[in-house]
Amino acid sequence: MITGSIVALVTPMTPEGDIDWDALAQLVEYHIVSGTAALGVVGTTGESATLTVPEHCQVIRFAVEQAAGRIPIVAGTGANSTHEAVELTVSAAEAGVDYSLLVTPYYNKPPQEGLYRHFCQVASSVNLPIILYNVPGRTGVDLANETVLRLSEVSNIVGLKDATGDVERGATLIPQLPDTFAVFSGDDGTALELMRAGAKGNVSVTANVAAPQVAEVCRLALAGDFAGAEAVNDTLSALNESLFVQANPIPVKWAMAQVGMIGTGIRLPLIELEQAHHGAVHAALVRAGLL
Repeated sequence: MITGSIVALVTPMTPEGDIDWDALAQLVEYHIVSGTAALGVVGTTGESATLTVPEHCQVIRFAVEQAAGRIPIVAGTGANSTHEAVELTVSAAEAGVDYSLLVTPYYNKPPQEGLYRHFCQVASSVNLPIILYNVPGRTGVDLANETVLRLSEVSNIVGLKDATGDVERGATLIPQLPDTFAVFSGDDGTALELMRAGAKGNVSVTANVAAPQVAEVCRLALAGDFAGAEAVNDTLSALNESLFVQANPIPVKWAMAQVGMIGTGIRLPLIELEQAHHGAVHAALVRAGLL
């Protein structure tokens, strides 16, 4: 199982909203040399909600080809339709990804038994390690700890991205899980505390713009040096907060454009960061030593 900083990678776009393949290639290379443990592609931060299915699959294939085995690829393949999630996951497996990241089915609000059967059906369709993704603030459905424990018994369901921001809840769950099952934070602001409770890393938005620093926080925390991890994390605290002043990935794409990593393209209904928030994000970039 991977450990450390897993970037929740943006999908760079041109001003017209087309995928910027050259910029995407450069981002893959940036993370390879910056200590990032794995690339999480086409998740929430990758604007999976506004990519077409062919684009979704194309970004995954491109990332696999660009990485060329130098860094693991975690492909977002979740959907609110079990049938579609199976199709996306099978396609990702055929493309050669290392893991699938499956978000809870959103909008239709299935009960816990529906969630359990959904994940079991997707898992049975592939010979691929699967990481569950719980982000109730986005999906309108919460994957209960009890359901995670049931799913941890499925042989190729190997992890959970916990984006609830509830450290106490994660700290309760982690000791009950088998050693072969890893929990990752999906919330930059509380990631260090969840690692203190036993999480194996952070699926990070902040790592898009500050990959070496986030990787260092994870490295130190996983080595048990929490004082060192806190010192680095303190330089990122304002950035962790400001990158969520509007819906992700609006702020992080703006921040990356400010430091010259990507252009400003983003797809409707998302828009560029509103002027009122520029100062906060800019100041956080300065504090982190990125500007």
